[in-house]
Amino acid sequence: MNEHLGNSANSLELISFEIGGQEFCIDIRAVKEIRGWTPATPMPQTPDYIHGVINLRGAIMPVIDLRGRLGLGRTEPSSRHVIVVIQDSQRAAGLLVDGVQETFHIDASLPQEPPAMGARSAERFVDAIIPLEGRMISRLVVTRLMPDLAEAA
Repeated sequence: MNEHLGNSANSLELISFEIGGQEFCIDIRAVKEIRGWTPATPMPQTPDYIHGVINLRGAIMPVIDLRGRLGLGRTEPSSRHVIVVIQDSQRAAGLLVDGVQETFHIDASLPQEPPAMGARSAERFVDAIIPLEGRMISRLVVTRLMPDLAEAA
């Protein structure tokens, strides 16, 4: 399933991962690296969805519990969990996920707008649903996953 289309202007390259049995994906261009779970140093007065900070080759960055950020509960990290390091302009963060599944190409016309269901926080993070081989993958907006500067202040 890795190559649904060639790498063309009309295709998107995404990386998918699992959180609590659900599939999510993000644009692969936002991913800097994927690493195994590293215990994070807790920080006082941070939102519940932030596990703490890690030092990644001299850069201190927050580790976001993606399950918690999406309102799906809290992750109790173990060695089977993975941190997906993402970058949005000047900010970097680690997303704690249950596991990375695959990278894949899709036609840019395949993602569909999620239906309005009154779930404002889900709409804030999910910008498209991708029906793919009997599965439904929610595409997340990386910039919206980052901690709000107002929340962190």
